[in-house]
Amino acid sequence: MYAIVDIETTGSYAAANGIIEISVQVTDGQQVIESFETLINPGQVIPRYIQALTGITNEMVEDAPRFEEVAQKVYTILQGNVFVAHNVNFDHSFVKNHLEWYGYSLNVRKLCTVRLARQIFPGYPSYSLGNICHAMGIEMSDRHRAGGDARATVELFHLMLRNDREGFIKASLLRNSKEQMLPPNVPKDHFSQLPNTPGVYYFQDQKGKVIYVGKAKDIRKRVNQHFSTNSDSKQRQNFLKHTYAISFQATATELMAAILESTEIKRLWPVFNAAQKKPEELFGIFVYEDQNGYMRLAIEKKRKNNHPIYTFHYKVDGHGVLRKLMSEFSLCPKLCFMQTDQDPCVGIHEGHCNGACEKKEQPSAYNQRVLDAIASLTHRPSYVVLDKGLDDEEQSCILVVQGNFFGMGYLPANFEDICAEVIQEFVKPYKDNSTIRSLLNAHLNKFPDQVKFL
Repeated sequence: MYAIVDIETTGSYAAANGIIEISVQVTDGQQVIESFETLINPGQVIPRYIQALTGITNEMVEDAPRFEEVAQKVYTILQGNVFVAHNVNFDHSFVKNHLEWYGYSLNVRKLCTVRLARQIFPGYPSYSLGNICHAMGIEMSDRHRAGGDARATVELFHLMLRNDREGFIKASLLRNSKEQMLPPNVPKDHFSQLPNTPGVYYFQDQKGKVIYVGKAKDIRKRVNQHFSTNSDSKQRQNFLKHTYAISFQATATELMAAILESTEIKRLWPVFNAAQKKPEELFGIFVYEDQNGYMRLAIEKKRKNNHPIYTFHYKVDGHGVLRKLMSEFSLCPKLCFMQTDQDPCVGIHEGHCNGACEKKEQPSAYNQRVLDAIASLTHRPSYVVLDKGLDDEEQSCILVVQGNFFGMGYLPANFEDICAEVIQEFVKPYKDNSTIRSLLNAHLNKFPDQVKFL
């Protein structure tokens, strides 16, 4: 027996939204033998756009039963039947979530009429319920109401049963079939081509625009994890609703995957990626000479027409650099703006200031040490991170030039000419950012044996 379900809700994901109408039509595959339909008081305000779409107002559900009052009936009519819906993971997530709130554990097989329609009736430009029903000659009434949409889905499903010559429905119900966990609009071969390697994967919408970028140690396993759970999270519901295609780029290592993910998020700005999308502020260390002839170092924001001697993404990083310079080159914290009060200079007390702030040291002597400090900043090391390749014939390579990430790629396994100019011919350049710098610094500390300085 099949239970065809349609619901109307206050929003797009179950964790924070309620059901406002439900219709369940139980069919033996030929005719409806039982039905249940009711408005539901969701216990929250129905958004205006939902009212406009469905025609269901707050006044209409004011005296309707709450879900807890119908939970037993809903559970009884569903349990033991196959749960069928147009985009089944949406309806199932809401119903299962609401039942669990009131102590009922729904454990049923599922069928998605969107995915089945694509297999049984291939070649149509759209498989939305309205469009595919129109194409099949199925009349619809009460559009965007649970009863009207459920009854149309019943007719569509009966038509599928009569035309399923390849046995897609039976195959989808097999225990090892993953058909019903997949997004309704993504072809199954997009999943079958995913490799069990590190890399980056892309979710794309109906127009081909990338809406999410993720990294993985195992691409196939990670992508399946997004859809194989019964999570009612907003992210999962967004993926199920908006993903029409999945593609990937394999990499040899997890580090390369993490770097590629960061560059792709900042390049593509996908709508469902939250992390790494904040615009990066750039700060710098600037040098100027004060009225007394002493060279001063100061941290300021990097702007279009100013020219710092050293740049970084977080002020705290700049403070760390200045503290290191003060210690190594005996610089004054007051002349570096690391001490801004009127108290005695802590650098004199700690032994790394020779009294320039009190004019006890000549500007020429102090300025020479400032110049030496500046020189130390402008001579940052170049190096490569070498690791396994995509196969035994190559090795992966991440190139850093004068402290800045340059790019990554693959070298022949027996490659020995380790110099920046030659390696640049083998690697693809990418834009540097603070996330990549942090990834590289952490990796260098953990795996120093993979680093070769140039």
